[in-house]
Amino acid sequence: MDAKLRIAVIGAGYWGPNLARNFRNSTDWDLVAICDIDQVRAQKLADSVGGVRAVSSLNDLLSSEDVDAVAIATPARSHHGITRAALNAGKHVMVEKPLADTGIRGRDMVRAAAERGLVLMTDHTYCYTPAVLKIRELIAEGALGEILFIDSVRINLGLIQPDVDVFWDLAPHDLSIVDFILPGGLRPLSVSANGADPLGSGKSCIGYLVLPLPNGAIAHVHVNWLSPTKIRQMIVGGTRRTLVWDDLNPQQRLSVYDRGVDLELQALDGAERKAATISYRLGDTWSPALPEREALGAMAVEFAESIREGRPPRTDGEAGLRVLSVLEAASVSLAANGAAVMMSVDRVPVGEF
Repeated sequence: MDAKLRIAVIGAGYWGPNLARNFRNSTDWDLVAICDIDQVRAQKLADSVGGVRAVSSLNDLLSSEDVDAVAIATPARSHHGITRAALNAGKHVMVEKPLADTGIRGRDMVRAAAERGLVLMTDHTYCYTPAVLKIRELIAEGALGEILFIDSVRINLGLIQPDVDVFWDLAPHDLSIVDFILPGGLRPLSVSANGADPLGSGKSCIGYLVLPLPNGAIAHVHVNWLSPTKIRQMIVGGTRRTLVWDDLNPQQRLSVYDRGVDLELQALDGAERKAATISYRLGDTWSPALPEREALGAMAVEFAESIREGRPPRTDGEAGLRVLSVLEAASVSLAANGAAVMMSVDRVPVGEF
């Protein structure tokens, strides 16, 4: 079990080179192949990471006995077909976000992996950054208290995607982070989405998601392709402390504020509550020290360890499904002019593909 696992990267476009580089540099993995329908593109990437073999046939790749796992970096519409073929060939799979283009296909992928005893991992890269790992740790140990709200902003002057709207392009990052840091994952009571297309592109370029959470908490996500400034920020407010994550500030990515309303003084009823004086807590601010390491490297380690230990990875197929269910509900809400779509524990239906 100490021997390196052997992996192939499928897709040599935008994200594939990042995966290939990290698997090539990993002490857990031996990168053996690059697969892309464009043989020239596959060969170019293969040469850039040390001359591994380049193939254009998925069937040829999956029939190879020197491949233990594959990492899929292709458009979401192709994830189901490639993943099912890889699982049928006995390969462990890591797949780029979102897990699939529909909940039905995503659920089938998760089911197929479980039936075969194989690992299916969702590439929620941000969850392996030192900052997000620290946020998860602070919430788990109760440093923030009970979570009251999460407010996330991901805006920039970005590329308008030809096949998806801004919700499906940018929001998976924020949703995967919220799913990762909340104990029990992201399980909103409902999803409301409002979008705008001021350019007339035929899809939402600006979007707002509102996600009521259990116990009265709420999450809000703002995504935007049209902002002249780039912001990557998340605020997590709790009963004890509030945390601010500024991903574009390498000197102080995380700040923890011991400030807020003293909720214990508000635990009154009726007239007593109305008569009570609101008390604000104004305490210290501190910034946790964070190591500097690439998230994809940590994700590669987690993928290998989950295979060797026979356990689900931290961002498993179920995590991918929870994010996917919110994206699907957002599309339904958007079509209904922002009407709230009620959610259940498992809202992904079973049916035809």
